Amino acid sequence: MTLTQTESREQTLGVLSGGARFLLVTHEHPDGDAIGSLLTTKLVLESLGKDVVSFIAKDDLPLSYEYQWLDVSDVADSLPADLEQRIVVFLDCGNTERSPIVEAEAPPEQVLNIDHHHDNTRFGGINHVVEDASSTSEIVWDLASGLGVTLTPEMAEPLYVGLITDTGRFMYPNVSPRTHQMAAELIATGIDANLIFRRIYECLPEGKLHLFARALTKARRFLDGQLTLAILSDQDFAECDAPPSYTEGIVDFLRAVDGTRVAALIRETTDGEVESYRVSMRSSDGSIDVSRIARAGGGGGHAAAAGFKSELDDEQLIELLCSEISEQL
Repeated sequence: MTLTQTESREQTLGVLSGGARFLLVTHEHPDGDAIGSLLTTKLVLESLGKDVVSFIAKDDLPLSYEYQWLDVSDVADSLPADLEQRIVVFLDCGNTERSPIVEAEAPPEQVLNIDHHHDNTRFGGINHVVEDASSTSEIVWDLASGLGVTLTPEMAEPLYVGLITDTGRFMYPNVSPRTHQMAAELIATGIDANLIFRRIYECLPEGKLHLFARALTKARRFLDGQLTLAILSDQDFAECDAPPSYTEGIVDFLRAVDGTRVAALIRETTDGEVESYRVSMRSSDGSIDVSRIARAGGGGGHAAAAGFKSELDDEQLIELLCSEISEQL
């Protein structure tokens, strides 16, 4: 039976208030919203006297440079021995394939799925998926209120990180009056919004500067300029002395080029001996649903921001993008 959002909210609040022991997880390669919702949910539940373990896989630590100032000292990098005795809360995770723990380790009846991705596969025993929320952090903010928890600055700061990163600094179509109401309430707790902004967006490592320059010189346009993309090779990363995480923000710059409806960054990656590419996409005006393109490539995401991984070569990927975009046009 499909629940209304009001019903799933009430059930979620019931589990969070009634449960005693929790494991919090999010998706692999966590972004600001994943990290923010994870850290704040732990603090909220602990304020209610709950036994809470939050988990990020070893491969995803340390966090990318934008978020290394956040305190993750009490985040576990291995699963607890008593996993089967805990309620597992998935935050900002659209499907179990993106999770660092597999379904077999957490039976559906033990899983609480809290997310805002419209293509969430509803894999939990309870699925509180709020598609019109700007971020999972916005959902956590609402749940904290439902639990009667007054947010402290320590709780508010990670949520603000999730909010500004998943809304593209309040410029994506997922922004609503409620989003700004949340921002106002978080700032009113006493957090330094300007400092958070500067830590995330204005502490640019030199290697990222060189990688940005490299990507922009490689920008190409297709479909009469409606698709703007750049391809970065392993050699580009090596020559710029830049890790893969430094690509964050490049696709948004491509998205700003006049006439662009879809921007894409394609980066070479090697898992073991298998050569593949990761594709990150943004839609500029809402006319193209890039999550549909991502699903065609085996990935997912939002209508305005999505991605996938593929073993197609770069020219085949360009053909795929052009074909999928043309279908929607």
